Amino acid sequence: MNRRCCIRTSAGLLASVLIPGVWSCRRPVSKKKKYDFKPYAQGQTSVPVTQVTPEDGNYIHTYYDVCSISPSQRYLAVTRLPYQDHIPALGDTAEACVIDLEERTIETVYSTKSWGFQVGANLQWGAADRYLYTNDVIDGQAVCVQIDLQSDLTRAFSGPMYHIAPDESCVIGFPLELLNITQQGYGVPSEDPQNPRRLPPGAAKDQGIWRTDLKSNERKLLVSLVDVAARIPEPPPRPGGTFYFWHSKFNRQGTRIMQVLRCLFPDGWGGENAMVFTLDADGSNIRYTPSRPVWAQSGGHPNWHPDGEHLIRNLKPDGKTIRFCRIRYDGTEVIILSEKFTGGGHPTLEPGSRYCITDAFPFHGGQKVSIRLIDLAAQKEDIICTLPTIKREGLVHSALRLDGHPFWSRDYKKVCFQAAPRGLRQLFIADLSEITA
Repeated sequence: MNRRCCIRTSAGLLASVLIPGVWSCRRPVSKKKKYDFKPYAQGQTSVPVTQVTPEDGNYIHTYYDVCSISPSQRYLAVTRLPYQDHIPALGDTAEACVIDLEERTIETVYSTKSWGFQVGANLQWGAADRYLYTNDVIDGQAVCVQIDLQSDLTRAFSGPMYHIAPDESCVIGFPLELLNITQQGYGVPSEDPQNPRRLPPGAAKDQGIWRTDLKSNERKLLVSLVDVAARIPEPPPRPGGTFYFWHSKFNRQGTRIMQVLRCLFPDGWGGENAMVFTLDADGSNIRYTPSRPVWAQSGGHPNWHPDGEHLIRNLKPDGKTIRFCRIRYDGTEVIILSEKFTGGGHPTLEPGSRYCITDAFPFHGGQKVSIRLIDLAAQKEDIICTLPTIKREGLVHSALRLDGHPFWSRDYKKVCFQAAPRGLRQLFIADLSEITA
């Protein structure tokens, strides 16, 4: 970030520099808009389901493994997209909004150039309801931004945020400008969407997971691409591959980080070659979590178990059928959670390990998404509801899809997810308290 006294934010606000790399400005106060929440197909779902976003635009939350409900559970952070029919280019802005679930109001709290169709503006709460975090493009670089919902002040830091530490001490992330080369929709829009930024072949020594301290604004390279690539248990099957990070995630205790490593080859062999690693919060103790084969897509959607010791992931233990699996962070104790039900979607577990929530799509370009609740103790599945969504068939780009991306509320009594019953992207909350009590 350039050292100067004033800069312009995405919303066109003039901001002043507090210390090198940190700027602050007072955001315009927007009016809260009151609206009605709507029961969805009342009496036709297995639990009460409520639409909690207004029908004045397209709304999404952050991602399936990030709770967009505030620590007090009063507020819901959502992104209002400017459109939904084409991939964004650098400079297009989306709105960060806060929904008051008690007063049933919505307020725009920030406008940002850093967003995508799969994670929105990557909105994440701090340790309390006061601070909401996003990213923005400042002086050509995507960096973390803190929104103070009490004072209306915003501050930008020197490094990017893919995930925030549970104690709000720091943020971590691979440069958001480099995420689109392996998969669109998770980073900052590219200047040329058809030709995203890329790294030179190999595993970079000077690029990787950046850790930014939210008090001192100290930014440091926590672990490099070459550090993690060196732990791959087999040599590459092809020469000339380029390594990238994707999906950095703290466990709930803040003690460890889960990191996905991807490799792209010039001939396109193997697709993304996604591999999962874990490391301690200080960057040490890098461990590979097994999947076979190593150099091909053999499992999907890894996520921390609430205990912070295990990961949950869709894998094919027999090489054929996808199963929900639990793996210890160091790669040991691979356990199939259900031999009865097929895995898939975006699975997460509640702390007691009894209930798994995930989503499912019909095959052959279907236009509906189902939310699955699986009782792993009773080996019983409940389809909570099935809602229309964006039809996958015929999309101009796969990044425009709308998965359900369900996530648990902080008390694990509700589940929030995405759908599009009338063609607009909306958020819904299903009340599971009578089932999971």
